[in-house]
Amino acid sequence: MTANWHRVDEVDVPTDGRVRSVVVDGRSIALARCGVRLGALENKCPHQGGPLGEGSIEKGLLRCPWHGYDYDPITGQPPEGFSDSVPSYPVDERADGVYVQLPDPPQQVRTVADVLVETLVAHGISHVFGMVGHSNLGFAEAMRRAEERGELTYIGIRHEGAAAFAASAYGKLTGRPAACFAIAGPGSTNLLTGLYDAKLDEAPVVAISGQVPSKVLGRGAFQDLDLTAVFKDVAVSSTAVQSGSDHAELAALAVKHAIDGRGVAHLVLPDEVQVLPSESPAKGPAGRLSRRRIRPDDDTLARAAAMIGDARRPVLVVGHGARGAEDQVRELAEHLNAPVLTTFKAKGLVPDTHPLGAGVLGRSGTPVASWLMNESDLLIVVGASFSNHTGIAAYKPIIQIDDNHTAIGRFDAVTVDVLGDAGLALAALTGRLTDTKAEDQRPDLAERWAIWRAEKARRVNDDRGRGVSAAAVFDALSRHLPADAVLTVDVGNHAYSLGRYLESKGQPVLMSGYLGSIGFGYPAALGAWAAAPSRPIVAVTGDGGFGQYAAELTTAVKYGIPIKHVLLDNHSLGKISKEQLAADYPVWHTSLQNPEWAAYAELCGATGIRVTRRAELDDAMTQLFATTGPALLCIEQDAELL
Repeated sequence: MTANWHRVDEVDVPTDGRVRSVVVDGRSIALARCGVRLGALENKCPHQGGPLGEGSIEKGLLRCPWHGYDYDPITGQPPEGFSDSVPSYPVDERADGVYVQLPDPPQQVRTVADVLVETLVAHGISHVFGMVGHSNLGFAEAMRRAEERGELTYIGIRHEGAAAFAASAYGKLTGRPAACFAIAGPGSTNLLTGLYDAKLDEAPVVAISGQVPSKVLGRGAFQDLDLTAVFKDVAVSSTAVQSGSDHAELAALAVKHAIDGRGVAHLVLPDEVQVLPSESPAKGPAGRLSRRRIRPDDDTLARAAAMIGDARRPVLVVGHGARGAEDQVRELAEHLNAPVLTTFKAKGLVPDTHPLGAGVLGRSGTPVASWLMNESDLLIVVGASFSNHTGIAAYKPIIQIDDNHTAIGRFDAVTVDVLGDAGLALAALTGRLTDTKAEDQRPDLAERWAIWRAEKARRVNDDRGRGVSAAAVFDALSRHLPADAVLTVDVGNHAYSLGRYLESKGQPVLMSGYLGSIGFGYPAALGAWAAAPSRPIVAVTGDGGFGQYAAELTTAVKYGIPIKHVLLDNHSLGKISKEQLAADYPVWHTSLQNPEWAAYAELCGATGIRVTRRAELDDAMTQLFATTGPALLCIEQDAELL
C-alpha cells in the first residue's frame, strides 16, 4: 500500500497542549501538539470509536472523550502493560506548513447497503428524503455512491416528519413510491405522522430506518426501540434486515408491498449489517408487479348501464381513485350531459371551466355541486371514499365504481357495486348507453355557476380593514395560477376556502386527506417538486401549519427548489377558534406569535413578499410567479372573511 503526504490547513494545526479533529484528504485524524512534537492519530478510539480529536491532553497523554482511556498523543501507544494502541501517521513540519503522510484509502467494498440501494433504484426509487445520522451511515454512504453515479436524488430535510410528508405527496401525485430515511429511535418515530398520512390516503412509500447494532438490540441501549413493532400498524410490511437475509429480495419486496398495498413498506437496517461486504446482485422489477386494471364483469355492467339509462338527472361524483381516468369521466359525462362533482382530494380532475364541471362537493365545496346532487336521481360515484366531509347523499340510488373491494359500501349500502378499474368501467358503461332518458343539465349548471360567481364577487369585495378576504386571495390565485401547476394545501380554514373559491383549470391538489394533518402543505411541495420538477409547484398554507415546518424553507433554498408559497396569515389557529365557538366554548390559546414571514423568507435566502390590502394582490401574484427560486407570499388575512 502506498502513502502520500497531505498538507494540513494552517488554521487546523493545534497549539501546545491541544488536540483537535482535522479532515485531511477526506479522512478524519486527531492532530495533537506536545511542545515541539506534533502527532497524527487515527481519529477513532479502538474501544468505542470515540473521536480522539475531541479529547484533551492531560499530563502529556491524550485522553479519550468517551471513556477516559489514555494514549501517547504522538505514537498512539497506550499506558505500560496495555497493547490496544491507535494507528499513528508520520508528520513533517516544513517551511510551507504541516504535512501528514496517509496511506491510500482502502478500495471501496460493495456492501449490503449497496445491494439494497441498487435494488431500490432498479425498482424505480429515484428520490429519498431524510436525515443522515449515526445509525444509518452505511446506507447513507451507499446512497452517496448512487447519487454520484447519477442514479438517485437525495434531499436532506430539517425534520424527519417533513421527509415522510414529502414522500407521501410524491406517491399521491405519481402512484409510485419515493423513500424517506431516518436514524434509529427518535428519527424513525418522527416519520410516523407523515407515514400515517400515506397509509390513510393510500400513497405508496418506502420508509428506511437505521437501527442500533444487533448485539445491543433489545437490551435497553441508547435509542433502542423495537421498530418493527413501532411501525406494525402504519406499514403494510415492516422487515428487519439481518446479516443472512436475501438483501436484494427484501428491498424488491419493499417496493412491491408499497405499490401493491398502496401504503408504507418499512425496512429496518441494523448498523453493522449495512456495511457487511456483499457480492449479491441487485434485483430488477421484471415479473414482480402486475397492473391493477381489472375490467368489471358483464352482469354488473349491464345492471349499472340499465340504471343509468333510466335516470333523468344522473350526476357523477368522482374521487381521487378516478385519477388517470379523466378522459373516460368526461366522455360519460358528455354522453349524458351530466355534471361532474369532485371530492376535495379530486379537485381539478375535471376543470371548473369545463361545461359539465361542478366543482367540489361537501364541506370544502361549492353550492353548485351540492345543489346538483340534491336535484339528482342517480349518483355515479367513482373512486371516492364516501367520507363524511364529502357528504355523498346515501339516500340516493348509487352506482359505486372502485378497484378496491373494501371500499365498496364502506359506509352505506349502494344500489349497484362495480368492482374494477375506473377507466375500463366507465368506458364500458359509455359503450353500452346507446339510448338514455337523461336530460341536458348544462343550462342548470350554467345558471348555478352564475349565481355562485356573483356571490363570490361580492365576497371578493368585502373589506373590513383587517386584512384580505379568502375569496379575494383565491380569486387572484385563480387568475395567476399556471395551468400546469401542482398545488399542495395544508389543513385549516384556508383549505376550505381553496376548495370553495379557487376555480381550477385542471391543476391537481395534494392534501392530507383522511389524516388531516396540519403541517403537510410545505413538505408536500418538496415531494411534488421531486415528482414533477418541470411543473410549477405551489404550496398554500396557513400560518399555523407552516409554523410547524418553517425550517424546510431552508431546504428549498439549499436545493434550489422553486416552490411558490402562498401563506395566509391570520395570526391564529383560525379553524380551531371557530370550532371552539361552535361548541359554545370561549376561544382559548389559539392565537399565534409569528415572525414577519416575508422577512423570514429573506433571512432564509428566499424571496419574501408581503400583502396587507386586496389592491396589492395582483402585483404580488405576478411577482411570486415571476421569481425563479423559492418565494413566499405572505397575505395578512381577515380571519372572519372566509
